[in-house]
Amino acid sequence: MRRVFFIVGPTATGKSEIAADLAHDVGAEIVSADAFQIYRGLDLLTAKPDQATRAKAPHHLIGTMSIHEEMNAEKFRRLALGALDEIHSRGKLALVVGGSGLYVKALTHGLSDLPQADPTLRTQLNRLTLDQLRARLVDLDPEAAGKIDIKNRRRLVRALEICLVTGSPASAQRTKWKGVAADAVRSGGPRLATAATTSRAIFVFRDRDELYARIDHRVEEMFERGVIEEVRATGAMSETASKVIGLREIRELLDGKMSPDPAKPGSSFATNAGIGSGVQIEGAGRPNLIDSIGCPWARSGSILQCVAQIQQATRRYAKRQLTWFRRQTNFEPLNLSLLTHNEAVQWISQRASRSLAQGND
Repeated sequence: MRRVFFIVGPTATGKSEIAADLAHDVGAEIVSADAFQIYRGLDLLTAKPDQATRAKAPHHLIGTMSIHEEMNAEKFRRLALGALDEIHSRGKLALVVGGSGLYVKALTHGLSDLPQADPTLRTQLNRLTLDQLRARLVDLDPEAAGKIDIKNRRRLVRALEICLVTGSPASAQRTKWKGVAADAVRSGGPRLATAATTSRAIFVFRDRDELYARIDHRVEEMFERGVIEEVRATGAMSETASKVIGLREIRELLDGKMSPDPAKPGSSFATNAGIGSGVQIEGAGRPNLIDSIGCPWARSGSILQCVAQIQQATRRYAKRQLTWFRRQTNFEPLNLSLLTHNEAVQWISQRASRSLAQGND
C-alpha cells in the first residue's frame, strides 16, 4: 500500500471531522468510502460533511454520482483507485474514510471474480416475492441464505443471480477475494497491499450509549434543517440510491402513510416541533418543520414517529457496521469515547504520519 491510510467505523462516530483535521495537519486528501454520500443531492439525509469540514482538505467521491446511477463495490473500487492515483500523482498523501465495509474491503482485498448483472435474469427474479427469493436461495446456497438479510431484496436477487449464472454457490465465490496488487498493476491504479495492516488503518468506534445518542441527535438535526423538503424535491432514482436510510420513511410521511405516534413526555424535539401538543408552539425552535408538511400530520405525531423509525434504522445499521469491521478487518481499534476530539486527531496523526512516511517509496 502506497501512502494510503484508512479511517473506518460506524456512522455518527465523528470520522469526517477527525479525518478533515488530520488531513489538514498532514497535507493529505480524503477519499470517501461511503455508499450513499457518493450521490449528488440528499446532503442532509446522507449526512455529508458540511462545507466547513470539507474546506479543511480536498475530498473525493462525495456528491459525484447521479442518483439515477447504480453503484456497487466494483464501480467504487475503480473510482477510488483513480482518485488515489490522481492524489499520488500530485505527491499528496491519501486518507480513505468511511463506513461502507464492502467498499473498504474492495480496496484492501480486491474483489472476487463475480459475473456482471444479467438484465433478463434480474427482471425475472424481481418478479418473485421475498419469500420466493429466499426459498430459491436456500435450495441453491443455504450458507448465503443464512447470512443475507431476508428483507434485502437487492442482495437476495444478486446472490441468486450469481448462483444461476455461474452454476456455483455465491457464498463460495465471495470468499475468493483477489489480491489487489496484481490487478492494480494491470489497471494502472495505485499499488495497494492485499490487505491493510493494523499500522495503516484505524477502526474508530464509541461506547454504545454515546453512539446511539449521537445518532438520535443527528437524525433530529436533519429534520430541523429541512430533510423533509430535501426528500420532497427528489424524484425517481436508482435502486441502490433508493436504499439510503430514512428515504422510505420520509416518503411515507409525505404520502400520509406514517402511523401516528403520540409525542413522549419530555421530548425536546417533540416540543420544538409542536408535536403532540395539538398546536404549534409560538417561538418554537423550528416552527417551519410543521409547515413543511402540514399541521394535521404533525399534530398526530407522524413526524415524531418518522424520526423514531429513522433513528432505529440508523442504530441497527451502525450495529451491522461494528460487526463487519470487527470481524472482517484487523484494523487497530480506537474508542473515541475515551478521548477528546483533539486528542483523537493527535493519536491518529502520529500513527498515520509514521505509516504514510514508510509508504513513501
